[in-house]
Amino acid sequence: MDYTFWLEWAQFAVRWLHLITAIAWIGSSFYFIALDLGLAPEPGAPKGVNGAAWQVHGGGFYHIQKYMVAPERMPDRLTWFKWESYMTWVSGFAMLVLLYWAGAQFYLIDPRVMEMPVWVGILISAGSLTIGWLFYDWLCKSRFGVDNNKLMIGLFLLLVLMSWGYTQVFTGRAALLHMGAFTATIMTANVFFIIMPNQRIVVADLKAGRTPDPKYGKIAKQRSTHNNYLTLPVIFLMLSNHYPLAFASEYNWLICSLVFLMGVTIRHFFNTHHAHKGNPWWTWGATAVLFFAIIWLSSIPKPDAGDDAEVSAMLTPYEQRFAEAPGFQDVSDIVLGRCSMCHANEPGFEGIGRAPKGVHLETPREVAAAAREIYVQAGLTDAMPPANLSYMEPEERAAIRAWYRAGEAGERVQASAANAEDTQG
Repeated sequence: MDYTFWLEWAQFAVRWLHLITAIAWIGSSFYFIALDLGLAPEPGAPKGVNGAAWQVHGGGFYHIQKYMVAPERMPDRLTWFKWESYMTWVSGFAMLVLLYWAGAQFYLIDPRVMEMPVWVGILISAGSLTIGWLFYDWLCKSRFGVDNNKLMIGLFLLLVLMSWGYTQVFTGRAALLHMGAFTATIMTANVFFIIMPNQRIVVADLKAGRTPDPKYGKIAKQRSTHNNYLTLPVIFLMLSNHYPLAFASEYNWLICSLVFLMGVTIRHFFNTHHAHKGNPWWTWGATAVLFFAIIWLSSIPKPDAGDDAEVSAMLTPYEQRFAEAPGFQDVSDIVLGRCSMCHANEPGFEGIGRAPKGVHLETPREVAAAAREIYVQAGLTDAMPPANLSYMEPEERAAIRAWYRAGEAGERVQASAANAEDTQG
């Protein structure tokens, strides 16, 4: 089995893990926010209890009490909610490495946006996640962070700036995905560096017989609230690669920014409802306005990229390798004949208005750029064309497999030659 075969299964396993852990994290996060907002004073409650709630689920009743700071003594059993967050980030980062770093020449870097070596793109990718958290954390701890409303506005402006910045460096698909990773890094770092350490301080004080300082709970609550409002946009951004109308738009950075505002309006409705403060139905009107603004922005056509001959000449090393691999001309003809009726600027197949996932296969350069996807979708499997509507023959799929493997073999030969030169040098 070749490298791409195992890479695809590695991506599948990590994606599955990421989905499972994300469901667990989001579920517990939403539950505790709703629980916290729904607590009410209870007559006769133990000392230190700030609120309580009765809930029914699964045929049983639950009586839940919340201590604003901490109980007078530590319980024998204490459940911590942290691993859902940690594993969601770890598995998400693994996906970033397996898909956008390992496939940087296809998914991450577009020379028409910014020409750079792969290692530079990876460095920007990793560095931006770290720098983003450090700046956000500094903002929260500064005097500006005392007012939570001002802090939320500052955080939104930071997200707008990063959305625009990513689109100036990476492909549209990678830009929106990185905004999801950027935001998710802030959320998990909030848990790892702020919320959990503060809770450990409170536990240590209880064990030592000291009265815990309420400031630690207040700080943790602020970060938890930020995580609550950021969750829905992160979900959209993690799925955005399925929607070229979002990531391949001229104003994809602005679409990304408006998605964050939609997350705020939706969460505000549910948070207000769970706090028993009414149902602010206006938030759904605001959400609809934002959504239609996104639809309008996605309809604005991109300006022409320039002379077609000039663009076609801008082959990346990845594209060059597969364009020079044996069998490329035959495969290019096969793809143009079997796939380009859908994967085009103006698809000719009835019912398809935009190229699926924003992948265009109308020129030899575009075929070379999508080598891995073509191999997986139409060579290793018969996923494309869907239901084999364009009647791709088994011999044609075999030609695609042979061409791609020849290109992969060429990469290994080039890498070996480069290593040999370095050794001799």
